[in-house]
Amino acid sequence: MKNLFKLIYRYHVVFLFVLLETLSLSMVVTFNNYQRAAFFDSGNFLSGTLFEKFSSFAQIFEFKQVNIKMAEENAVLRSALQEMLLKSNHGTYHSSDSIYLPRIARDSSQKAVYRFTTARVINNSVNQQHNFITINKGRHDGIKPDMGVISNGQVVGLVTNVSENFSTVISLLNSKWKISAKIKRNDYFGSLSWDGKDYRRVQLNEMPYHVPVQNGDTVVTTGYSSSFPEGIIIGTISDFSIGSGSNFYKIEVMLAADFKNLVIVGLIENKQLNEIKHLESLNKYGN
Repeated sequence: MKNLFKLIYRYHVVFLFVLLETLSLSMVVTFNNYQRAAFFDSGNFLSGTLFEKFSSFAQIFEFKQVNIKMAEENAVLRSALQEMLLKSNHGTYHSSDSIYLPRIARDSSQKAVYRFTTARVINNSVNQQHNFITINKGRHDGIKPDMGVISNGQVVGLVTNVSENFSTVISLLNSKWKISAKIKRNDYFGSLSWDGKDYRRVQLNEMPYHVPVQNGDTVVTTGYSSSFPEGIIIGTISDFSIGSGSNFYKIEVMLAADFKNLVIVGLIENKQLNEIKHLESLNKYGN
């Protein structure tokens, strides 16, 4: 308190000046119509500008939440559409949302072989050799290893590890992962992988040079992996050549999914996966 009094005494002239200026301004505004109107107009302009700025910042965050919500709802509707089509008698290709659903994606009891759900991406990388994605759903939500992961009906990756509330996904941009893929136009298939260079492009390997290939050809899943239905879009052929002394093409595929803008992903569970794995294990071990 003693220091406060010392401060006031030291600067009492400044404080007195500020007080007198404030009183003078108050009297001018109070007893003069023109100055009062100008003052309130300036105050309204200043406060309005500040509120507009704060409102803009608030709207940015609000729009982000709205966009996330819309993406979630869109993914749910897309999943529902996929399940409805899988239960129908014939698969259908929808150019509007880039989803192809095959005729074989249902069992003999007319029940869908695949179950679809959605999750939000909470971590993602594209600049490593071995990229992974983390999603906000896990064992508690019915997520299991080997579930296929898509974004807007396009291949993204495969669930690898699952905890109670979270899961990790091996990205298509991981040089250790390969997926069976085919050219949609002629059904010739090969092995698709990433060379670790450009996050927008992957390579389709083991495609014999006698196969008719064109730039712009759509590359889709074969359905051989059991984690993805046949016909899920991967990308389009952007370049190809025949290596010297090789019987196979070198094919570049431009990815359909934007791996730098993953927010909501869809997850695909093959309900018959365990049965398929068990049967294939009998062949593997000769039992």
